[in-house]
Amino acid sequence: MTSGTTSGTALKERRYRLLVGGYAISSYGTFLNLIALNLYVYAVTDRALAVGVFLIVRFAAGFLTGLVCGPLLARWSAKSAMLWANLFQAAAMVLLVAAPDGYRTAALFTVSAAVGGAGTLFMVAFRSSVPHMVGEGRTTWANSLMVSWRSLAMVAGFASSGLVVSLLGYTAAFLADMVTFLVCALAVALLPTGRGRPDGEDGEDEDGEDGEGGAQDAGSGGKGAGRAGGTGNAKGKVRSSAALAALATAPALLLMVALRGVDALGSSSHNAALPVYSTRLDTDDPAVFVSVFWCVWAVGNVLVQQVLRRYTRRTQRSVGALGFGLGTIAMSATFVLAFAGFPWAATIVVAVLAGAADGLTEVAYTSHLQTLPSGLRTHAFGLSATVENLGFGIGMIVVATALDSFTPLSVVAVAHGAAIAVALVFVAQVLWQRGASRRAAGSEGEGNGNAGPARGSHRDGAEVSGR
Repeated sequence: MTSGTTSGTALKERRYRLLVGGYAISSYGTFLNLIALNLYVYAVTDRALAVGVFLIVRFAAGFLTGLVCGPLLARWSAKSAMLWANLFQAAAMVLLVAAPDGYRTAALFTVSAAVGGAGTLFMVAFRSSVPHMVGEGRTTWANSLMVSWRSLAMVAGFASSGLVVSLLGYTAAFLADMVTFLVCALAVALLPTGRGRPDGEDGEDEDGEDGEGGAQDAGSGGKGAGRAGGTGNAKGKVRSSAALAALATAPALLLMVALRGVDALGSSSHNAALPVYSTRLDTDDPAVFVSVFWCVWAVGNVLVQQVLRRYTRRTQRSVGALGFGLGTIAMSATFVLAFAGFPWAATIVVAVLAGAADGLTEVAYTSHLQTLPSGLRTHAFGLSATVENLGFGIGMIVVATALDSFTPLSVVAVAHGAAIAVALVFVAQVLWQRGASRRAAGSEGEGNGNAGPARGSHRDGAEVSGR
């Protein structure tokens, strides 16, 4: 039994590593094209405003897709959603390459919407299915692995984009991105289909990657909240409404998602301000600071993932909601310091800390949402994607306007200062609810001499009621 369990766990980890590998390759193509597409939009339209509209369309598509991810994933398996999301993005790249000259602008904005919407669907399906793929006790390890490889892919994509475009041209960059999406689709296709489920059932087997009933049962046992019996679209709509209503009963969880949205607004500020700040530092070679900063940031991100994996393996505990709140404060503070004009040595230290804090918050946040019951998990991730896209999209518009009148430091300080303020409120609420849980556990222990420590004493206060 033990050897069978061990081999089953090893098999699931190999399958997950394969999927993360495909995702990392597609992420490389995404970040490569993030630069190439922006340059191409300007080359085709000859208008800087078009670049901003292009990004707005992308985030708007992600925003709208996040609203419907929960109902979609109640009807599709996560494997199907991830597969078609990648194929759809690959087809969009083909459309862009094949579009006649007179239709290039329309094709560009079609691609923007396709990448924004399909990318959001893929990530919601991916993140919400991780507990089924690896088991709930391995989610921190799984998320850490995903974030590590995505960070490396981001640096590689950004670093090689200029070289690929200058040496091979835009068409080669777009075709390379298409290939990366096909590679990710192949990795998804190689996952086992798993057990089927009735149409419209928002049940615990919706992800189906596992193919091993025991793992899926372990991932769903005792989590029937948000699941109603019966089939059909009407039932699915009732379940979706019930899931959203259940999320609304957890103010701490909603505050956590809201903090993620404000954090996205802060992220938009440093992403927009870095090129401006780098140009002011070195007008002859403005790419130096940006490149070095993101490379060092990735080092910090990868290093903290190693620490997180060892921590969870040794303690069998995740960082949790409190870690997310404290990590957000540290991340926002270090990003502000990055624009303070410190010497190179100090700035490199700040960039490492920013990457480490960024990686911590990503894993803590994702892992915490993955503890929700299956019937609520996809809705929570869909809501989160909507809020994040909204925060980042609004931030890009506001920050781009503000940078014309204010210094990068002041703009970033205001945006990330807002994130710090919300994070302080969130941390205070988590600590208060932890204290309330301990007091309730103590009262229960006094009333029952045989009662042990309440399981709820270590909860973060961001759970859905009734779990």
